[in-house]
Amino acid sequence: MLAVQHAQNTHGFLSPTGVEIAFLLVGLVTLGAALVTVTTKQLVHAALWLVVALGGIAVEYLLLTAEFIAWVQVLIYVGSVVVLLLFGLMLTKAPIGRSPDSDSGNRWVALAVAVTAATALVWVVVDAFRTTWIELDGPAQGSTAVTGEFLFRHWVLPFEALSVLLLAALVGAIVLSKRTSADENENGTETETETETENEGERH
Repeated sequence: MLAVQHAQNTHGFLSPTGVEIAFLLVGLVTLGAALVTVTTKQLVHAALWLVVALGGIAVEYLLLTAEFIAWVQVLIYVGSVVVLLLFGLMLTKAPIGRSPDSDSGNRWVALAVAVTAATALVWVVVDAFRTTWIELDGPAQGSTAVTGEFLFRHWVLPFEALSVLLLAALVGAIVLSKRTSADENENGTETETETETENEGERH
C-alpha cells in the first residue's frame, strides 16, 4: 500500500503513464498525416490522409475520456465531411494522379499564414482557459449529457451555419461540374463543325 502511494506521489512530467505516451505517439502520427495532407500534389491522397488525421484526433479524444466527442468526430468529420470532399472531387472531375496545377507556388506564404493562425489559436485558447478548472467530482466533461447541453444551448447557430455551408459547397460542386460538361460539349461541337468544314473544302 505504501509502495502504491509512493508511486502515485512520485508521478510527474518525467514519469509519464501509458496513456500519456499513447497520446503523444498518436499526436505525432496525426501531425504527420496533416502535413502530408497539405503537401501532397495528389488530391485523392490528400483526402485519404485527411481521414487519417481526423481519425487520430478522434483517438486523442478517446484517450481524454471524451467518448461522445470522439464518435461525433468519426461520424461527422470522417464519415460526412471527407465523403463530401470526395464527392466534390468526383463532381468537379478533379485529376486522380499528380496535379501540378493544384500547387500555386505560394508555399512559404501559406506556411507563414498557418504558423500565425496556429500561434493566435493557441494564445486565445490558453488565455481563455487559464483560470478554468474542471470539477472532477461532477459528470465527465466529454459525456453525452454535458456536451449535448452545452452544444444546443450555446452553439446552435454556428452548428446550423456549418450545415448550410456544407450544403452550399455541395451545390457549388454540382454547378461547376455542369458548367464544365457544357463547356466540353461546346468545344466538341465547335471541333466537329471545323472538321466538317475542312472536309467539305477538301472535296471542293
